[in-house]
Amino acid sequence: MEFISELHTHSRYAGACSDRLTLQSMDAIAREKGIGIMGTADFSHPEWFKEIKKSMEPQGNGLYKLKGSSSGVNFILSNEVCTIYPKVKGGKAGVFDRTGNVAKIHHGILVPDIETIEQVNEALAKFGSLSIDGRPQLSMTAAELVETIHGINERSTVFPAHAWTPWFGVFGSMGGFDSLEQAYEDQAKRIYAIETGLSADPAMFWRLSKLDKYSVISSGDAHSLPKLGREATVFEFGEGELSYGSIVGAMKDRKVKYTIEFYPEEGKYHYDGHRRCNISLSPQEAARYNGICPVCRKKLTLGVLHRVEELADREEGKRPDGAKPFVHTVPLNEIIASVSGKGVYTQYVYAAYARFIERFGTEFNVLLWAKIEDIAKVDAKVAEAIDNVRHDRASIKPGYDGVFGVIDVLKASAQEQGAKSSYGQRTIGGF
Repeated sequence: MEFISELHTHSRYAGACSDRLTLQSMDAIAREKGIGIMGTADFSHPEWFKEIKKSMEPQGNGLYKLKGSSSGVNFILSNEVCTIYPKVKGGKAGVFDRTGNVAKIHHGILVPDIETIEQVNEALAKFGSLSIDGRPQLSMTAAELVETIHGINERSTVFPAHAWTPWFGVFGSMGGFDSLEQAYEDQAKRIYAIETGLSADPAMFWRLSKLDKYSVISSGDAHSLPKLGREATVFEFGEGELSYGSIVGAMKDRKVKYTIEFYPEEGKYHYDGHRRCNISLSPQEAARYNGICPVCRKKLTLGVLHRVEELADREEGKRPDGAKPFVHTVPLNEIIASVSGKGVYTQYVYAAYARFIERFGTEFNVLLWAKIEDIAKVDAKVAEAIDNVRHDRASIKPGYDGVFGVIDVLKASAQEQGAKSSYGQRTIGGF
């Protein structure tokens, strides 16, 4: 049985996140979308942790469910933290980023029980305030974080979140590192999964042979309810096999079934650029300007694709042995808005979305599996757009420097006839 998981999200206590992000609303939206495993998020925040303890009940397998809910959604205890380790005189070698200054990394954390959270929060509170933000900033190295978490409960796991994003990704262009060994030092042996982030997909990871041994996972990093599941990781377990241990074990043993991906061009940091000057450049174009904005002469923000090109040791289109497939999707409400010319958050889009859920059960069923002819009975243009997305027939203006890319789901791009993108064949991710 397949389980779609959303392992990295946020609560209303995280910065720039919606007040509507409650455990109850997350449970309801997960069921609507077809998400079977949902991260609780932000367990280090004292107020949110109180809500987790009050609202969640254990299922006896390391997973939790919302009290009184019949949704069937399984919750896994999750968090994101930021380690910030400033360069100091006499500091340890190897813990500073490639700029030689401050090592800033975002990490995802999964733990198996409430008791572990209590101990983790007590330990992390020594390195920074846990009540200011749902994603706390901790004055510790990445290695210290992993050692601390695993020292409390070896069944816990830490993974690099949105690994390529410029400022806080482990491989980011504005700091970052060239390898996990540089970032996590002797604790790199305890890292076995890496999150793609919205501006990357698995095909970009395949360019680096040193990443072959890791599971590639994807999550929506949602700051609002509609964004839940815009990326996801899919696991397959037999009857009665679903548990915290089976999820983490699948990640550790590279047994993720596939991932559901945002088009990386839509991500805010795919291309190089300078938002203030409306400058967007491919890595090759940016190289001609030596990484300097041609308008204001300040440094460009170098995007995810640029860093992949810098570190790659494989040609485009090469797929390593054992690499898992993936599929691109566009959220259903965004597809409806695009083909109708209406705003994403308008009553028209809400009503149309509800009709699809009533007809097909879940959003992912509409996006991935329902027959196009059946979708067309509800809305022909939406059916055409979904068929285009399923076959990577869409025109995308890449995102850059914090600006999301723009996708036209009805206008076919150069990929229309199954051509290769800038980093290899992507049609239905190799399914």
